[in-house]
Amino acid sequence: MSIVRSIVLVAVVSQVARAQGVCKPGEDSNEAKMMAFFAAPIAFSPSGNAGALRSGEIRVSFDVTYVPSPSAEITRPEKCYNNNKTENTELSPIFPRPRVAIGLGGGFAVEAMYLPPITVMDATPNLLSLALSYTRSMTSSIALGLRGHTTLGQVGGPITCSKDVIQSNQPTGNCYAFKPSDDTYKPNMVGGEAMLSFGTRASKFSSYLGAGVTALSPEFEVGYVDALNNVDDTRLEVSLTRLAAFAGGAYRLSPRFALTGELYSVPEDVTTVRFGGSFTLRSGK
Repeated sequence: MSIVRSIVLVAVVSQVARAQGVCKPGEDSNEAKMMAFFAAPIAFSPSGNAGALRSGEIRVSFDVTYVPSPSAEITRPEKCYNNNKTENTELSPIFPRPRVAIGLGGGFAVEAMYLPPITVMDATPNLLSLALSYTRSMTSSIALGLRGHTTLGQVGGPITCSKDVIQSNQPTGNCYAFKPSDDTYKPNMVGGEAMLSFGTRASKFSSYLGAGVTALSPEFEVGYVDALNNVDDTRLEVSLTRLAAFAGGAYRLSPRFALTGELYSVPEDVTTVRFGGSFTLRSGK
């Protein structure tokens, strides 16, 4: 969950922290690009699982998303703060996620993911993702899928000033504090996708390719108190629209268990990969 710690680059505190209210940096700002960059690995894509589920079929799965490092170009805030502070924070290389999918009949299925508020590496997630999909067979081995998804919730922790960068020796320096900040990042996204899937339930290997559009309304709220008890509770808000393309598939090791993978790209921000596995708890009918 520490991927969001690197959004320290988005909301760096000023030399003397103070309440800033709401800052809306604009979609072309570095702050907006950074928040969009980290929204892509969190997006609730199919992640290797495509094709129809039978009525009552239950599938549980787990995937891990690779989180690339952002480019140096977007690591410096430019709209909400006047300093040039840049952190060389190492990103968490992965974003893990459990899932469950249930077939509703008639080609419809619902999917859900929840990450509880368990602190891992100084970050506390509390994220919920939901998706509703519809799949219709075009031929015996090709199907058209439509899917809507949303991700809500937040990740909290010392994002602006972690325990590794706070200092109490230079009052005019950055992160002049006795304790780390307590910040919050909310991805806030909703999107739609269309895909073509290839293969049957009996196929050893199945695949799919698709594209989608996602509306992003991410928020970042600073929770920083410096050593002089000045408070910075700035909230950053942006509104963005992103196009995505993806391709993936599953390799069946048994009728119930499969290995999954997906290439997921938001051309404007980042390209990543997801790997995982799925297990059918109930076959349905």
